[in-house]
Amino acid sequence: MVWDAIAYNTRSSLVLIRGSMTAQRYVHDILQPHVLLLMQRLPGAIFQQDNSQPHTVRVSQDCLRTDTTLPWLARSPNLSPIKHIWDHLGWRVGHSTSFNELKARLQQIWYEICQEIMQNLYASIPDRIPSCIRARGGSTGS
Repeated sequence: MVWDAIAYNTRSSLVLIRGSMTAQRYVHDILQPHVLLLMQRLPGAIFQQDNSQPHTVRVSQDCLRTDTTLPWLARSPNLSPIKHIWDHLGWRVGHSTSFNELKARLQQIWYEICQEIMQNLYASIPDRIPSCIRARGGSTGS
C-alpha cells in the first residue's frame, strides 16, 4: 500500500506499507505519525480522505477529532487532486523486482514532482466541477 498527502504548498512523506491496511494500522502508521503532524504545520487546513473502511471506523475518526475533515464525495474522484498524482506515480514507476526497489523508485519519483504541479491541480478544481456535475458524480475522464 502506498499513502501520501498533498497540500497547496507542501506534501507529506511517501509511506509504503506491506500487507493489508487495518484501522489500527491506519491510525498508528499513517494518522499519528504523518497526518496529525502535517495538519499541525497547516493551521486552518482541511483533511480529506476517501471512504475506505480503515478511514471511516470510529478509531480513525476519533484520532482526527481535533482536525477539520472534508467528507469524501461519493463517486467524485475527479475532484481530488491527489488522484492525478497517484496516476503520475503509477505511470512512472515501471516494474520493480523487489519491495525495496519499488520503495526507492516511488520515493525518487515522489520528490521529483514539483510543487507547481500540485498547485495547478488545486487551481483546476473549479474547472472540473461542472464536468463532474454533468457526469452525475461519475468519471469525467479528466
